[in-house]
Amino acid sequence: MRVVFFMLKTIYICSMADQRKSIGRRRNTLLQYRAVMEEFKARKTEDIPTTVIHRKYIYPKFFISRTTLYNILCTPVNKELKEIEEQQLSLF
Repeated sequence: MRVVFFMLKTIYICSMADQRKSIGRRRNTLLQYRAVMEEFKARKTEDIPTTVIHRKYIYPKFFISRTTLYNILCTPVNKELKEIEEQQLSLF
């Protein structure tokens, strides 16, 4: 009986640790996305194309492809960060 309880407790603790790690990885990714978006917004003007901003400013600093930049620009970063904060509070 003790062994079964210990195994269940260990599995529960491991699954919570894995969940916290995945939330932490997603949070770090979103913070990186936020930094890329801030750099993009600082450089973007009406007469400069996105490809030029990527080539001159984004790629030398972050080493991401143009496709990744477009994916980042379409991501609702602030909304997802708020959801992650709520998840982290519910874990504890």
